[in-house]
Amino acid sequence: MTRLSALQRPPSDHLRTALRLATNGLPVLPLRAGKVPFGNCPACKGNACGGRPTMKTPGPCACPHPCHAWAAATTDPNVLTSPTWAAVWREAAAVAYHPGGAGLTVVDLDNADALTWARKTLPATRTVPTTRGEHWLYRGAMPSANAVRPGVDIKSSMAYTRWLGPGTGTLTGLPDAVRALAVKKPVPGPPVAVTTPAPAGGAACRHRTPTYLERGITMAEQTITAATGGVHTTVYRTFLAVLSAHGGCGCLTEVHMARLFAAAQTKGESVRHCTDAWTNARARLGV
Repeated sequence: MTRLSALQRPPSDHLRTALRLATNGLPVLPLRAGKVPFGNCPACKGNACGGRPTMKTPGPCACPHPCHAWAAATTDPNVLTSPTWAAVWREAAAVAYHPGGAGLTVVDLDNADALTWARKTLPATRTVPTTRGEHWLYRGAMPSANAVRPGVDIKSSMAYTRWLGPGTGTLTGLPDAVRALAVKKPVPGPPVAVTTPAPAGGAACRHRTPTYLERGITMAEQTITAATGGVHTTVYRTFLAVLSAHGGCGCLTEVHMARLFAAAQTKGESVRHCTDAWTNARARLGV
């Protein structure tokens, strides 16, 4: 009897499911046993491809392998049926999808108490039964967050969840009550002192008056304070904007930095996160 190659065999049930979901605009990926994604491909071990997604550089790398969990999710049938993915699908134990990539948010309710809370607190929407509770699906994406309440996780951007069926009910728009669950509480106590030095400068000063810099720092503080989601990204981009405008001439001092760090810490950022964002922004601009 002639043995068929992997490419000649009919597609697995999981692949058929994935292709159907992808046709409907749901980015999908395979899962191994235990509901975990397949590991990085050899070409991307240790982030060798340079494209592992972060809060600062979201999105999949250019590698066609399913190597970065949620960022491997795709709606492209050519990728899903490529030779690289063929063997992976045959080993897959389940299909997952990236809710945020489809403009969705999943509230994962993991026990009876969580379900009781949701039914009293959240607007009705489409629900999908799970082994221990339910997934409540809302139309709209937001930052993902685990353990926002006992037995409650939020899965949307930069996260994946297992496909368990289409569910029942009508999709409802993402409510503020769900968005609020992912907002970090302010850090108690005074902000920790800044240890990262301000740029020394050396370029010609572009500021017409001292109020120009003061206004820029004040606006940056307001931008960070007003962030309702994606605080990591907001802090980094704000630091980048401040350094771009004021970091080359030496007018930016540690006092100004302390104000920016303090604003970030009141939104729940740690000193380490602030320092990393500042350092990365300086490195990008070369200041």
